[in-house]
Amino acid sequence: MEKLQRSVYILLILFLFFAGIYFAADFLIPLALAAVFSMLFIRLSKWLENHGFSKGMSALCCVVLFLAAIALVFTLLSWQLSGLTENLDSMKHRVTDMFASLRQWLNKQVGISLSKQSELVKQQGEQSGGAGSMLAGFASGVMNMAVNTILVVVYMFLFLLYRNHIKKFILKLIAPENREEASKVVHQTGKVAQHYLSGLAAMIGLLWIMYGIGFSLAGVESAIFFAVLCGILEIIPFIGNLTGTSITVLAVIAQGGDSKMIITVLVTYALVQFIQTYILEPLVVGEQVNINPLFTIMVIVLGELVWGIPGMVLAIPLLGMVKIICDHVPALQPYGFLIGTDNQSSSKSGFTDKIKQIFKKA
Repeated sequence: MEKLQRSVYILLILFLFFAGIYFAADFLIPLALAAVFSMLFIRLSKWLENHGFSKGMSALCCVVLFLAAIALVFTLLSWQLSGLTENLDSMKHRVTDMFASLRQWLNKQVGISLSKQSELVKQQGEQSGGAGSMLAGFASGVMNMAVNTILVVVYMFLFLLYRNHIKKFILKLIAPENREEASKVVHQTGKVAQHYLSGLAAMIGLLWIMYGIGFSLAGVESAIFFAVLCGILEIIPFIGNLTGTSITVLAVIAQGGDSKMIITVLVTYALVQFIQTYILEPLVVGEQVNINPLFTIMVIVLGELVWGIPGMVLAIPLLGMVKIICDHVPALQPYGFLIGTDNQSSSKSGFTDKIKQIFKKA
């Protein structure tokens, strides 16, 4: 009976926890993003402080570097997008012809007349609120994004500035005899985020190169734009790569690409995914976030339900930190084992070890 009550209490606490973070999303999302991103720059901040920079100046330099990286990505995307807009008229005509062909097919095969199709489209537009409502929603979204970006930058600066103060506060919550172990846990959780994000950034850069070469050989217009887009979407495991490739294939169709070009894009995707899964992820990202695929998918779906796209981005590093905590708390170690993977039975560990030995010999 006591075990049943304990299980009910745990489920109730989890329900209240996720309900709380769902309703507090507007406050917690910028805070969580800033906390995770600031962990990426802790090593750089310490290095700057050791070379004579003050804490405030080192934190400011890290934030400026972060903004410069984002600006570089947006500059690259806008540069390629400007080239894509030059062919926008021809793409629009092709898409219009495709929709006309689809309407004719629906008329002949399904029996939905052209007038009925137009009526359905008109009703859908009225239900969505029309162009004015869409424009207002877009403006509201842009404004929220701008405000959240400012908050993330400010929070990042403050987290880097007061990181030692926050760590001391966490240790003060722990009993004195357990503070040494708690200090190790805090250090390892921060290290997980550092290694995961730095490795992910390096892997995305390599994916840009591989996708760029593959799409250019396929003859895709504005190949660099779609390569950068596919690389950035890799932040969301499983879902991002499929989304990026689907967008690229649809763009190729809109550009009037033939079946050979589409097949080349799909072959590029398959080849890049093989290299990413069996070489880049083990060598570049490593096993710092050692989570099995089942919980990877589950936490991504849960993150999207609770926090939307930011939740999908934050899901993996946050679960990796939770696993570190579970591994160091005896009562929670079974849950850490459940979330993790069995490295000895991993099929790609042997292949990874061989690759590492080759690099060491070279």
